[in-house]
Amino acid sequence: MSNISIIISQTSPRPIYEQIEDRIRTLIVSGDLNDGDELPSIRTLAQDLRVSVITVKRAYDELVAAGFLTSVQGKGCYVSVKNKELFREQRMRIVEEKLDEAANEAKRIGMTLDELQSMLMIVFEEEK
Repeated sequence: MSNISIIISQTSPRPIYEQIEDRIRTLIVSGDLNDGDELPSIRTLAQDLRVSVITVKRAYDELVAAGFLTSVQGKGCYVSVKNKELFREQRMRIVEEKLDEAANEAKRIGMTLDELQSMLMIVFEEEK
């Protein structure tokens, strides 16, 4: 079972179930939770967060409906990214944000596009 860290804000205008849903979705998209990982039971997570089981159930139900989780009767909820293209698109958006940060930093220190591309090629090739 995955140990997930969720912090909710009682003062946020966003409903608690949405905060839970967004955090789990973020953990899945970032790769901290992977396909097949088991989530804490609704009751366990509700106790940990000190919220109603109905609140956690709604968050889980929303994630099931969005294709991020699968619920197995009597066993629990598991990460199961059904819409692989949507999942890939969300991961690509994260890469784009990081590349944007890198490009802005490169511009700030006066790097050329060629230097940045060369650096990216080196880093990319090292990962293989």
